[in-house]
Amino acid sequence: VENLEIACIIKEVEYDRIEPALELVGLSSRKHDPFKAYSLGMKQRLAIASAFLTDPEVMILDEPTNGLDPMGIADIRKLIRQIADLGKTIVIASHLLDEVQKVCSHFCVLQTGNLIYQGSVKDDFSDKTIVTLAAPDMEGLGSQLQTMNDVIKVEREGDFLVAECSTSIDTSAFNKDLANHSIYLSHLSLRHRSLEEQFIKILEDNNEKTA
Repeated sequence: VENLEIACIIKEVEYDRIEPALELVGLSSRKHDPFKAYSLGMKQRLAIASAFLTDPEVMILDEPTNGLDPMGIADIRKLIRQIADLGKTIVIASHLLDEVQKVCSHFCVLQTGNLIYQGSVKDDFSDKTIVTLAAPDMEGLGSQLQTMNDVIKVEREGDFLVAECSTSIDTSAFNKDLANHSIYLSHLSLRHRSLEEQFIKILEDNNEKTA
């Protein structure tokens, strides 16, 4: 409590803002514990409580899960969603791209201080599927994939072809469609594209443009 009382003085807000902030971050039952007894995750939540004292419309969090154990990460992730549900805008600066993909609605990429990409997490990742395929007739497989409506692009990766699809894929229907064109698969696997993959591609594309 003493830490937040000092924060109230600095921010020029009333002490009655302390209890709601502690309730929000789940520290009410530990409010009289000394700061040194707090875990790193609790200290992170206390910092968020301090930021919440002024009831801001926008909160900026810099690496909020850095150094936390899995339980601490889950707690902060849940807290961020709770604050967002209150109608607040939260801007997160993070290199943990998996966390960004799980928590954020939108993302942007900065390089040397310049904005080089921005997009919606839902639009960029939720429905798109990456299909890895192989067949005895790789040339025929590649040609047929190019004609399929749901396939956005096809790239060769070693012994496989990797197709990015605009929607979720029914593997049975996908396999049957290819077989109907005399393409018989020896390998088929699915996964969703990750923000890390998108991030690397964005940087590579930008470097090519500026080279």
